[in-house]
Amino acid sequence: MKLQSQLNAAFTALLLVIMTTAGLVIYSLVLDVLIQDEQRQLAETGELLISFLSEQYDDASEYRNIDDFLKDQELQLFLYDRNLDTVLFSTMSISVVNEFFQENNFEDNEETLWQHGNDRFVTQRIIFSPEQSGMELILLTPINDLRAVQQNFFFRLAWVFLIGALAAVILSYYMTNKLVTPLSLLKKELKKVENRQFDQMKRIRASGEIKEVEQSVYEMSQTLEQYMKSQQTFFQNASHELKTPLMTIQGYAEGIRDGIFDEKDTEKGLDVMVTEVNRLKKIINEMILLAKLDSQPDVYEETEIDVQAFVDGIVSKALPIVNENKLDLHQKVDGSITIHADEEKLLRAVSNVVFNAIRYANKEISIHVYKKKNMIFFDIEDDGKGITEEDLDKIFHRFIKGKGGETGLGLAIARAIIEQSNGKIYAGQSKKLGGAKFTMCLPVSSKPKGNKKIKS
Repeated sequence: MKLQSQLNAAFTALLLVIMTTAGLVIYSLVLDVLIQDEQRQLAETGELLISFLSEQYDDASEYRNIDDFLKDQELQLFLYDRNLDTVLFSTMSISVVNEFFQENNFEDNEETLWQHGNDRFVTQRIIFSPEQSGMELILLTPINDLRAVQQNFFFRLAWVFLIGALAAVILSYYMTNKLVTPLSLLKKELKKVENRQFDQMKRIRASGEIKEVEQSVYEMSQTLEQYMKSQQTFFQNASHELKTPLMTIQGYAEGIRDGIFDEKDTEKGLDVMVTEVNRLKKIINEMILLAKLDSQPDVYEETEIDVQAFVDGIVSKALPIVNENKLDLHQKVDGSITIHADEEKLLRAVSNVVFNAIRYANKEISIHVYKKKNMIFFDIEDDGKGITEEDLDKIFHRFIKGKGGETGLGLAIARAIIEQSNGKIYAGQSKKLGGAKFTMCLPVSSKPKGNKKIKS
C-alpha cells in the first residue's frame, strides 16, 4: 500500500474512533441533560400549581377539593399524603396508580426515576406549605418522550459528524497528497543520483522537514558529482604523472640495452633513471599516505605538543633550503601554547605548507602561531606571486600543482591531516607580504570525534 493510502486510512480510522467515542459520550450525556432539564421544568410547573392552589384554598383540608382543577391541567401527577402514605388523587387511572404504588417507594425522596412496567418516568416532588401537612405534588414525565428528543438530537448530530468527517477526509487527502507528492518526486531524484544523472537533477518544491531533506539530497548530489569529477581528474593526473617518468626510464633503458648511447650518455641516462625512479617512489609513497588517511582515520597517536618547540623543529628542517635560496624565514609563537594532536601527522601537514611557501617565495616567509577562543591558528605567508582566483578553488585537490611544484600531493595531504584532526585549512592572499597565505586552525585537543581508536 502506498504511503498516501496508508496515511489516509490511518487518519480515517482515527477519525472514526474519535467520532464514535464522542458520539457515545454525547448520546449518554444528552439524556442526563434532558432529565435534569425536565426535572427543572416539572419543578417550575409544580411551584406554579402550588402557588395557585395556596391562593385559592386557605385550609389544607380543602386540598381534597382540587380534583377537578388538576384534571384540567393535562399532567401526569399524584397528590400524595406522606403522613397517611397514600395517594389522595391522580390524573391517571386507579389501576395505574396501584401499579406505581407497588413498584416504587413513594416515601423515598431521593429516587427521581420511577418504574412502571417496562417504562420509566422522571419525577419531581413539590411540597405544600406548611410541611407539617405532609401533602406533596408528584409530577411525572415518561422517559420515552425524552429518548425521542435524544434520538432526534443524535440523528442531527450524526449528520453533522458525517458532513464533518467527509470534509476532514477530503482535507486529509489534500494534505497527504501535498505531503507525499514531494517524497515521490524526491524518490525519482534519488534514482537519478543512483544512476549518476547529476545533470538531470531538479529542485523540488516542499516545506518543513521535507524541504530540509530535499536540500540535503541536492547538496549530496552536488558533492557526489564533484567527488566523481575529482576522482576522474585524480586518475587522469595520476596516470599522467606516472606515465611521464616511466616513459623517460623506458627510453633510456631501451637505449642502453640497444647500445645506442656512448659511455658518457649511458652514465647520464642512468642518473636520469635513478632521479625518475626516486620521483616515482615519492609520488607512490604520497599516494599511499593519502589512501591511508582516507581509509584508516582511526590510527591517531595523540600526544601533548609544545608549539614553540614544534615550530622550531620545522624551521630547523627548512633552514638549509632557506639559506640556499637566500630567503628570510620569520617565526612567531604568541605565548606558551600547547596542543594535543598526532605530532607526526601534524608535522607532515605544517611542513608541507611551509616548504610550499619556500618554493614560491621571493625573499621572505612568515610563520605565526596564536591562540584564539580555544583554537590554535597557524598562519604561513610568503611574498611570492600568490594564488590566482582560478586556482583557489582547486589548490587542495590532488595532482594540482603550480609552476615549480613537485608531485601536486603536498597540499592535499596537509588538508587530509588537518581535517582528520577536526581542523580547517584555508588559502588566500597575504595582506602583509603580498603573496600566498595559508591558515590552519585546530582545536586545542584535536582528537578525532566518534568511535575512533586512539593509540597511546
